[in-house]
Amino acid sequence: MNKTMKTLALVAISALFALGFNACGKDQVTEEKNKETKEAIVKQYLNQTLYPTYSKLAAEAQTLVDNLEALKANTTQANLDAAAVTFLEARKWWERSEAFLFGPASDFGIDPHIDSWPLDEDAFNNLMASPNMIAQLATDEDGTVAGEQLGNALLGFHGIEFILFRDGQPRQVSELNDDMMTYVVAVSRDLRNRCFQLEVSWNEDAPTDHAALMEALELNTTVNGGNNSYGANMRLAGQAGSTYATLTQALQSIADGCIDIADEVGTSKIGKPHTGEDPHYVESPYSQKSIIDFHDNIISIQNAYMGGMEETRDEDRSLHAYIANGNTELDTRAVNAINDALAKINAMKAPFVQYYADASAGAAMEACQALSDVMAEVKEELANKDK
Repeated sequence: MNKTMKTLALVAISALFALGFNACGKDQVTEEKNKETKEAIVKQYLNQTLYPTYSKLAAEAQTLVDNLEALKANTTQANLDAAAVTFLEARKWWERSEAFLFGPASDFGIDPHIDSWPLDEDAFNNLMASPNMIAQLATDEDGTVAGEQLGNALLGFHGIEFILFRDGQPRQVSELNDDMMTYVVAVSRDLRNRCFQLEVSWNEDAPTDHAALMEALELNTTVNGGNNSYGANMRLAGQAGSTYATLTQALQSIADGCIDIADEVGTSKIGKPHTGEDPHYVESPYSQKSIIDFHDNIISIQNAYMGGMEETRDEDRSLHAYIANGNTELDTRAVNAINDALAKINAMKAPFVQYYADASAGAAMEACQALSDVMAEVKEELANKDK
């Protein structure tokens, strides 16, 4: 090879190496930027959706205990009405947490423990006819007797709802007796404990008195009994010690939560009564707030997908923005599906306990299923973006 040809060859080889190094450099920059984006989404999700939702739930659960203790001490209509208002506020924050029932809510059985329905009225009547059990509940200062001795069908929100409401309104206080008050106070303490458990399990910076109560009650609050809170476990996704092998898996868990609750609202909460599979499977029948429950479940999806609760939302750090960057069509369908589910639920004929067979319930059921389906596409797209 002559000198000129050698020189040209060396130039060509150098150019190829330069292009290779350039490509590697660009790939590294892109990957690092992608990692930072995912970390920002996780951080926003935890700080502006999950943590504040559970914090508000825990605070309202404690206020509910305080209200019911006051009602037991002084059984007036004003005290009952105040407890009913607090119940509905606590209920709102629970329903707005149901897009993230993965983690401690499922691992520790908290979801069925505090939100099983319908209430077992036969079991309730048997309880009221058991002086021995009522006597045990009367000494239940921390809610452990209720939590350990009463089954899920007598615990949680719907046990309290049964005492406080009838036909969509607060009960008449004259309908209550001492045994009913003993029961509802004990159940509220157990509910408070489980709401604290959710808060502390996710957030290692939860109030110290809430964490102290969990220690005193020996309730689990870490992932697999280890050192990580569930929030730390998600923040550490892709690192040693996390159950999430990658940040993408952490993002997919957010999508999974949305898929699951959209499906549950459509096929179970609305679908079972509407289709005739189980006409008695009506959530919140005594307060007649079923439709509000459904609405708040979809709000939980909206908060999870859009980057936080409305007042602190940052759409730039959300699944919404991440999906839109590369698949605008899918993101548009996801946002539209959320809004359509909310609209269809809000258009349902109320109260649901009376009108579950109405066509408007069927329309809402279909909208929720469509939302679940599009969120499944979002989950798949999260994986595709890594390819």
